[in-house]
Amino acid sequence: MTVVIVHEAKTNLSKLLKLVEAGEEVVIVQGMVPEARLLPMEPVKPKTRGFGSLKGKVGSLPDFLEHLTAEELALWVGGPVEPAP
Repeated sequence: MTVVIVHEAKTNLSKLLKLVEAGEEVVIVQGMVPEARLLPMEPVKPKTRGFGSLKGKVGSLPDFLEHLTAEELALWVGGPVEPAP
């Protein structure tokens, strides 16, 4: 365990982080009173999302364009729309 005062911790933070990375515990003291402890963190596993991960959670969108006039629909889609057969 390494013990450092606040001023030394601020001055040598990158060096202290390398010690922590190597598994060392660093205690920061102020006036010989322990104030903080630097410890290595557990690695964080990223959450993986694959195809189908939202299956059953998301339904189909309601047909909210159904009530629009032809002019409004053309504005919405960015051009003229041909009527469905």
